[in-house]
Amino acid sequence: MSKKRPGGESLPSAPSTATGPPPDHEVPAATPAPDPKRWWALAVIALAQLMVILDGTVVNIALPSAQRALGMSDADRQWVITAYTLAFGGLLLLGGRIADLVGRKRTFVIGLAGFAAASALGGAATGPGMLFAARALQGAFAAVLAPSALSLLATTFTDPKERARAFGVYGALAGGGSAVGLIVGGLLTEYLNWRWSLYVNVPIALAALLGAPAFLRDRSGRRGGHLDMPGALLGCGGLVALVYGFSEAEPRGWSSPSVLTPLMAGVVLLAAFVWWQSRAASPLLPLRIVRDRVRAGSLATMGLATIGMFGVFLFLTYYLQVVLGYPPVRTGLAFVPISAGIVIGATQIAARLLPRTAPRTLMSSGMVLAAAGMVLLSRLTVHAQYVPHVLPALLLLGVGMGLTFMPVYATATAGVPAQDAGVASAVLNTVQQMGASLGTVLLNTIATGATSRYVHAHERGPAHDGATLDAGTVHGFSVAYWCSAGVLLLAALVAGLTVRPSKDPS
Repeated sequence: MSKKRPGGESLPSAPSTATGPPPDHEVPAATPAPDPKRWWALAVIALAQLMVILDGTVVNIALPSAQRALGMSDADRQWVITAYTLAFGGLLLLGGRIADLVGRKRTFVIGLAGFAAASALGGAATGPGMLFAARALQGAFAAVLAPSALSLLATTFTDPKERARAFGVYGALAGGGSAVGLIVGGLLTEYLNWRWSLYVNVPIALAALLGAPAFLRDRSGRRGGHLDMPGALLGCGGLVALVYGFSEAEPRGWSSPSVLTPLMAGVVLLAAFVWWQSRAASPLLPLRIVRDRVRAGSLATMGLATIGMFGVFLFLTYYLQVVLGYPPVRTGLAFVPISAGIVIGATQIAARLLPRTAPRTLMSSGMVLAAAGMVLLSRLTVHAQYVPHVLPALLLLGVGMGLTFMPVYATATAGVPAQDAGVASAVLNTVQQMGASLGTVLLNTIATGATSRYVHAHERGPAHDGATLDAGTVHGFSVAYWCSAGVLLLAALVAGLTVRPSKDPS
């Protein structure tokens, strides 16, 4: 049997392409009644999600202050960011499978407690090494927490309308958390000190920990299951190698052996990981999860979207502070419109339309809007003003991200067997994390190269050196924004071509 969308598109009854419950062969015959505390559970999950996503950027604005306070060198300061992304991106698949085996609620609580403790350790750091270690611990516990949170959400909300609303909130936090991190980081750095950019996680985690036992519901871990250790070593090793290689590309250059060696090692390890997963008795990542065309298309859309989007936070932060001379707080507040746009796009537009609109329509539309925002940013100059030039671009970017992320989260986790919900959520988080790391490195490399060429071409001109450097910086950003727009349009095309329901033979 099939049903028709308003546009006449035929969809199968199984919800692997929509937001309803999984088909009968993937869930128990008796569907439990909705949990009366499910909306409180959403609040707890949302707090945890906000903390994890926020922490990816909250330290950025505080980094110059932390560098001065701890005596960090320019070469070592990147490890404040890289230590977190290495551990987070590399351990996500392992964290997702642990959640399936041990129980998602239990790993959620462990992840929260560990993340809070690691944040407190980082805030109290007395030297660079202590801060780097704390950031790595944050990433490791985030790798346990993030897939547990998403899989709890996917198994708590099964009604299509409620699921759309819940994933609207989750998508808004996933897309807007990075921008919120910049705002919070600016406020804390200017009015308190850099340490509070880490301490702020402790009260958030404690609030979620207080609510978790009362409101979260989950089955116990899978009996008789065991962890695929060869798969864990191959998969996590490959992801860590790739993230490390990407992180070293900007300071060392793409031709450096320190970049090429880990990148090639990562590709080889991941190829071996895929081979092993097709033969393992209890694979870390059952390949059936990524063989579904709609789910694979949603994952590809998320990867391309994050590649294209995450450079904007780095470039715009630098543009506002260095070129336009904004202080940290004003820089953070300048990102409020993008957060507002994400919330509106995810909760007020996508969540209302998804139950009766094809997910690919929302994803493609969102990416086209975001690409238009990037084109507007590419037109910025050294003397641009915020309201007429920057604000419209941020609103388009925010709404576009909200329209895209919400249906991606809902579609990529729909129709997954309950025993695989944790690892399926981890795959989505891994794609997002890897896309963010790759996008930041690639776009930063493109911008830096374009700036160098511009300055070299104009260094003998009549312009003052400082003015030439500012103009070159803005030119480099403009080139990177055009590249971002191209990647986002590619994401729109991928979503339109792949996130389609299978033909219903009936």
